[in-house]
Amino acid sequence: MGTIGSNPSEKASDRNASAAPEPAAAPQPDAPRDAEAETEAATVPTAAIPTDAPAADAPASAAEPDPNAAPEPPASAKRKRLKRLAIALIVALVALLVIGAAVMFVAKSFTEQEKAVRSDWSVETGDLLANNEELGVSLFDADIDSMLRVVRIVPTGSNAVGFTYYDTEVQDRLAQAVTGLQQCGINWTASNPLAILNPFGTGANGLYLYFTTDRSTQVTYTVSAEGTADFTRTARDIGIDQEIQLDENGCTNVHSFQIIGLVPGKENHVTLTVTGPRGGVTQKVEFTVDMPETDSGYPTQLESADGESTAELSDGLYALMRTNGYLGYGFFFDNDGTMRYEMVTEGFGLDRMLMDEDDAIVCTSTQAISRIDGLGRVKAAYRLDGYDLHHDINYGPDGTVLALAEVQGRETVEDVVLEVGLETGEVTELIDFSALMADYKDAFTHPIGATDTFFWQAGEWDWIHLNSIQYLEEDDAIIVSSRETSTIMKVADTHGAPQVEWFAGDDGVWAGTPYEGLTLEQAGDFTPQYGQHSVEYDGEGPTEGSYYLLMFDNNYWASSTRDDFAPNLEGTDVGTDLYSGTASYVYRYLIDEQAGTFELVDSFAVPYSSIVSNGSHAPDSTNYVVNSGVANIYGEYDESGELIRQFSYICQLQGYRAFKDSFAGFWFAS
Repeated sequence: MGTIGSNPSEKASDRNASAAPEPAAAPQPDAPRDAEAETEAATVPTAAIPTDAPAADAPASAAEPDPNAAPEPPASAKRKRLKRLAIALIVALVALLVIGAAVMFVAKSFTEQEKAVRSDWSVETGDLLANNEELGVSLFDADIDSMLRVVRIVPTGSNAVGFTYYDTEVQDRLAQAVTGLQQCGINWTASNPLAILNPFGTGANGLYLYFTTDRSTQVTYTVSAEGTADFTRTARDIGIDQEIQLDENGCTNVHSFQIIGLVPGKENHVTLTVTGPRGGVTQKVEFTVDMPETDSGYPTQLESADGESTAELSDGLYALMRTNGYLGYGFFFDNDGTMRYEMVTEGFGLDRMLMDEDDAIVCTSTQAISRIDGLGRVKAAYRLDGYDLHHDINYGPDGTVLALAEVQGRETVEDVVLEVGLETGEVTELIDFSALMADYKDAFTHPIGATDTFFWQAGEWDWIHLNSIQYLEEDDAIIVSSRETSTIMKVADTHGAPQVEWFAGDDGVWAGTPYEGLTLEQAGDFTPQYGQHSVEYDGEGPTEGSYYLLMFDNNYWASSTRDDFAPNLEGTDVGTDLYSGTASYVYRYLIDEQAGTFELVDSFAVPYSSIVSNGSHAPDSTNYVVNSGVANIYGEYDESGELIRQFSYICQLQGYRAFKDSFAGFWFAS
């Protein structure tokens, strides 16, 4: 910048001004001439034209000039050349500014896509079968090849501005339409079931089936499709207008469930196996259904590679959450990398799925959290007026969810904790970290600039960047992860007078600040976490007041809001580059509050990811599921950290998280 910002023309002019004018003289006849200089000579005073003859006051011992040497260009030619050079430099500078502005525009557009809300809910249908003006719905043939008659219900006004399936009024209309079809006078049986594609608009490849049996039974289904492994699950029956009563064996004579596992874009062969209370098969029904391609355009098969571990993969489905470039969807893959469900949301991404009373609580846009049942029905939508979600939701005190958010339109971002009442729908601002830690924020940090590491947030004051939250009910405390400070924080008395209780991480971050001395002492020789994500409570420790925390240690240092501190990374493999580094890690800390220490008790290396990412336990297993979001890889590891299998996925830059769950009690029978 110093070179570009200097003024060559001015310096050249100064040099010319200080030089003594020399008498004019014609150039040597055989010397090459500068054509442009020759043209200019007629208009430039002769006193300004350099001469090959020695100056009158030159010492007698001066060497004679080379008669074959080219003449120096006239001063006016020099000025023109310097002017052209200056113009070129200015053009280059402008080009850099334009490119920079374009990069900033693209970067801002990239981040703003997270806040976008779906405006197109259109679906492909076949022939119109019926209209119900009272309910405001239309019934269409689903227009898919199947041995069953498959229909689709479309709400009136679904193409209108502002429409969303995440509206309980819309969902109630759809539920009444489904109930009406159940009771339309047709004897729905296992061999002739009511079949509705994506009945509630939230699961693109979900197929709802309804039928009754003469006696109490249970239904297991197997989905077979070319090039994929068979997918078998026992259906969970879920009532629409009233709860379905199951006997002690999990059987009922009313079957209402969503088939999860149909592969988009393929012909799926489905086998329904109906069994009695003692497991005896009472009926077996087979049919085929050609499923439409994915709504998102996402591939249905991921590439995978086996690791060195011979341990078994855990049962369940991997949930790929907030996949950039495909925001507004959640993808669910089996152990072979085959897509089994495509959830459709208003926008943003799921962040996390919390199970509550057999329903799922998920982020469905940056402005909403929703309760969804196993049929895909939205039972409640909690609107966060004035706030935008980011990064995490988690369980709060009974009947509540805690959410990380930011105040819309405020300069500081990613710094607020909200509490949402699941029964009341009330949204409460629980903690504003910009107020809680104002003495640090105001004195030591600044908004992000266009040349900072996280330049795409230029103008935002992302001084703490909270990216995960965990509630400790016994202490009415929260544990949050701050990426910008590479610090794990505990805040106590969250519903009273919140106060920071301790930090875990590099204590140098807080040296000289009002929070110096709050960092727990590091017990043992290890590199503390840097840029960590997804810090989770992982069980009680061996002594009173101790417990474990599990996290994804990105092993990456960057700070865009402080200029006065940089950690000493000598002798470590901590990365400072967004796209290249040695490794990230799954870290497990033992926090001992009474001793005032934190200790690394387990760790293993995973593909490097500077930002986003998570590591968590697989369900009912000692395995780990780890997503390296910038590497676009998630994998399952055994209890010693050896890779069992990893999967590569596509996205724009990063995929936020990957979890695994059995989904028993939600989609499938417990």
